[in-house]
Amino acid sequence: MSQHRSLRAASTSGAKRNVLKRYERVEILKKRGQWKADDRVTGLRKTKPTE
Repeated sequence: MSQHRSLRAASTSGAKRNVLKRYERVEILKKRGQWKADDRVTGLRKTKPTE
């Protein structure tokens, strides 16, 4: 059974994501020097994708 055309297009769009995962936000904060080892993972500051 083949996949519907609209579903296939959504998975291969390759569009830039607006929302980052939590681990991606932590990585960006580490690169900027705004993350300490004892900081909480919840309530992170806003970050924009660098790519």
